[in-house]
Amino acid sequence: MKSLLKVVVGLVVFAGVYVGMYQLTAAQETAAQSQKKGASPSGFDAAIHNNSERMMKEGQQIFRFDTFGSEAFWGDALQLHKAIAGEKNGGAGGGVSPKTALSVGLKVDLDALPDSLKQQMKDGKVDLDDPATTLALLKLNSVVGITGMFDKNGNITSMGIQCAFCHSTVDDSFAPGIGKRLDGWANRDLNVGAIVSLAPNPKPFTDLLGVDVATLKKVLGSWGPGCFDAELDKDGKALRPDGKRACTVIPPALGLAGVNLHTWTGFGSVTYWNAYVAATEMHGSGTFYDARLNDKNQYPVAAKSGSWNTRGKPDLVTSKLAALHFYQLAIPAPKPPEGSFDKDAAARGKGVFDSKAKCASCHVSPLFTEPGNNLHAPSEVGVDSWQADRSPTHMYRTAPLAGLWAHQKGGFYHDGRFATLQDVIEHYDGLLKLRLTEQEKRDLSEYLKSL
Repeated sequence: MKSLLKVVVGLVVFAGVYVGMYQLTAAQETAAQSQKKGASPSGFDAAIHNNSERMMKEGQQIFRFDTFGSEAFWGDALQLHKAIAGEKNGGAGGGVSPKTALSVGLKVDLDALPDSLKQQMKDGKVDLDDPATTLALLKLNSVVGITGMFDKNGNITSMGIQCAFCHSTVDDSFAPGIGKRLDGWANRDLNVGAIVSLAPNPKPFTDLLGVDVATLKKVLGSWGPGCFDAELDKDGKALRPDGKRACTVIPPALGLAGVNLHTWTGFGSVTYWNAYVAATEMHGSGTFYDARLNDKNQYPVAAKSGSWNTRGKPDLVTSKLAALHFYQLAIPAPKPPEGSFDKDAAARGKGVFDSKAKCASCHVSPLFTEPGNNLHAPSEVGVDSWQADRSPTHMYRTAPLAGLWAHQKGGFYHDGRFATLQDVIEHYDGLLKLRLTEQEKRDLSEYLKSL
């Protein structure tokens, strides 16, 4: 009797468990079906969903349009807006025409232009040699990365810059330099040195670096398109010991989700660099702290100026770092255009990449950099340590390779020393004694272009 009772109880328990499991499975299926039908999330899922949408919108707005108060430096101090306007428009000098602006790598957002103006431009009825036209484009907020401040009479009174100044370009769909925005793409046309050289009042830079105007302009002139020195105002090293430029090529700000360290020598993460650049390079009003830079031997300028512990008041940067980071991590590496590489060769090249060439040991798919600490000694990379030694790390980062095709202009590595992918492959073939055949090198190059 007791045995029978145990069996009955067991069956009841089993049935209860089975029914419970069935109900749970059914509930899961119902939830899944609801999500498939586009039903709105509820509970904390809704909080996550709403937060992600908010941060995405805010982050894009910050990346594209927030100056962080940098107009106090670029406009009020350097008076760069006066150089843009020119004497005829209440400024100084000859002014900056749209043709000149485009020639130094500035870009125009096509979506910010009214249809009537687009038609006038197509018909050749817009004077692209007149600085007044540049001011009109600034009033439309169409110059990527620059915001002009105007008084009630339409006169420009100051200007600030945004993240998009260096880290966005356009697709040239209307004309060279005029098109739809490409956020996160490195603007390798941008000649920052030439633009800064136009400033009527370079005193903030000459005082900081302890040099005369002629020396400052020589250094700025050495940079060229797509190159910027983010350490000059920290260590004062204007040129390499061999006399070559000390700047590094502008890195892309896309395809960084999952990537640990950012920039060539891995100072810190993406959000570290957002604070560093916003507060100390863009000269916005914000907070940045890194005690490593308070070293009078390695960073004499930063140690003296106190930029290692920047405390701008009010802080217009810190509250925006989270949304800015969120948006940047959402920017994917762009897919290469159809026909831009040989698919059959790329398929063979993948095999070379994963095995004989040893690329995959550091460039781990799909991040194409190491998960974790992605830094290497200069000797491992086979290049000199000069730029690495300007960093607290004294090392070089394994650069992510996804979207590599989109930033080939200006060369590869931190200083653009290798003009082509083929040059990079030849470098490693010799350094690692790979003994790749000419066919393997060509195939590997096509694979890299396909990422």
